[in-house]
Amino acid sequence: MAVNLAAELDEASIRTHATVTDWQAAITLAGDALVAGGVTTDEYTNEMIAAVEKLGPYIVIAPGLAIAHSRPSPAVLRAGLSWVSLDEPVRFGHKKNDPVSLVIGLAAPDHEGHLEMMQALAGVLMNAELLAALQAADSPAQVLALMSNPELLTGKAHS
Repeated sequence: MAVNLAAELDEASIRTHATVTDWQAAITLAGDALVAGGVTTDEYTNEMIAAVEKLGPYIVIAPGLAIAHSRPSPAVLRAGLSWVSLDEPVRFGHKKNDPVSLVIGLAAPDHEGHLEMMQALAGVLMNAELLAALQAADSPAQVLALMSNPELLTGKAHS
């Protein structure tokens, strides 16, 4: 059975239409959301920023999308996600995929514990209609509803 992403997210871990000035602030917001959801400690946020400072904008994996993460560490309390949609995209320094308007925070206590979650996330990210609706969502509750029930986008939901 596939992982239900809505079960991996808490309303406290979702920020919609956020405003930030730069990539560090975007990652900090994703990290704060992980902390709010009980997934990590504040130290993990510092680790995510340090990873980009050391390795470059490798976390910008597709146009407009960054998956902020770091290596498993004691700062990770459990596997989990945060979701941050930005009102105004910010540049991370990626040649092809900047600017970023969606930052997903990802934390895993080990190298295997997040694989099913990543597979479920890939399914969401590859569904252009669902992804657009998620990015337009006005509240954490709306993000969770769409992730729990993507059928809301089809059929009678449009009428």
